[in-house]
Amino acid sequence: MDARQLAYFLAVVDHGGVQRAAEELFVAQPSVSQAIKKLERGLGAPLFQRHGRHLVLTAAGEALVGPARQVTRWLAAAADSVEAVRLLRAGRLTIASMPSQAVSPLTELIAGFRRRYPGVQVSVRAADRPADVVAALRTGAAELGLIATLGPPDPDLELVHHVVDVQPFVLVALNAADLPAGTGPVRPELLADARLIVGQPGTGMRRAADRVLATAPGALIAIEMEHREALLPLVLAGVGVAVVAASWRRLAEPMGLVVRDLALEEALHVSLAHRIEPVSTLARAFVEAGLEDRPA
Repeated sequence: MDARQLAYFLAVVDHGGVQRAAEELFVAQPSVSQAIKKLERGLGAPLFQRHGRHLVLTAAGEALVGPARQVTRWLAAAADSVEAVRLLRAGRLTIASMPSQAVSPLTELIAGFRRRYPGVQVSVRAADRPADVVAALRTGAAELGLIATLGPPDPDLELVHHVVDVQPFVLVALNAADLPAGTGPVRPELLADARLIVGQPGTGMRRAADRVLATAPGALIAIEMEHREALLPLVLAGVGVAVVAASWRRLAEPMGLVVRDLALEEALHVSLAHRIEPVSTLARAFVEAGLEDRPA
């Protein structure tokens, strides 16, 4: 039994005979007759009996009509679901992202994608370091990953990277007096004796902080914090000065904190990454939307 046989069977039922069914299906009459015979052989029972020129359902045929209609409805629904995903009307896309990049640019990327494809659900999985994002992509736990690296991402034989943002580094302090005098970018060597609030090793923000520590005499780490959502509250508490990506400015300034650019040549390069193998229509559309919306 297959879907085509059921469709031909229902066409004969609905149109009262093989000839009319064939005309409605735009197929040859023998094709309909052969499909019905194969269906009857597969079920082990006749489905029609002839009364003059008309075909009448047998008891077995009557019993098959309801289930056949249900199966065809299920198949149509399944095809519609696949087509909806193909046309980006539905579906689910999983993205792995590091915390800072979940603030920006992921917020903007999702907003732009959702404006285009409001029926698609986006699920974001947390990843602490670039290596965690890569692991999620390689294991299939996520289809796309947002990775931040100090400088352009290294070539990868397994992944494709699309740079969607370049973020310089900033300093966030409780008061202007906690930073060197002036309003322009702060050179790392001017942060002598600074008490820094830094992220965990293996991240771009931590490497930027390490550049400061290597240059500024007497500067040291006051707090190393894995929970990056606690960085700004620690600054508010007067614990020290945070070294973060520029995307944090939009959170820090409304809190009344002082934000100054950090004069480093390096910047965070944020890229959307995926495996080299063909990606889904949803993932491809997300990347294309992100690159299209990328600021000049």
